[in-house]
Amino acid sequence: MKRIFFLVAQALLRLARATNLTYNEINIIVYYLLIPLSWAILCDCIIRLPITTILLLLAWGFILWKKRTHFKEWCDDVFVRSQDFLLLFRKIGWNYEVSSVIICVIVPILVFAILIWLL
Repeated sequence: MKRIFFLVAQALLRLARATNLTYNEINIIVYYLLIPLSWAILCDCIIRLPITTILLLLAWGFILWKKRTHFKEWCDDVFVRSQDFLLLFRKIGWNYEVSSVIICVIVPILVFAILIWLL
């Protein structure tokens, strides 16, 4: 788990540097926009109607418009809330690294597998 956590964190750090964004910004963009967008596209391919993709893009368009002057601060706040959520899993014995890997790596992979299987 530690190794996976480290590899994902390093990949996000490299991506942040390459895009001139902060770690928190790239984390939010990846986990709250890009991964859900890829799921939405797969769902829309399954149902043959671009509803979820359009709704997600509209929601993100609204967020970007509303937060255009303080996007970094908004990402920092959402990131802290995400950390708080992951720390809730301490109640069942998962530390931050374990909950991050399960919720942010394993669950998305399972969702991708299910959506691709349905496709």
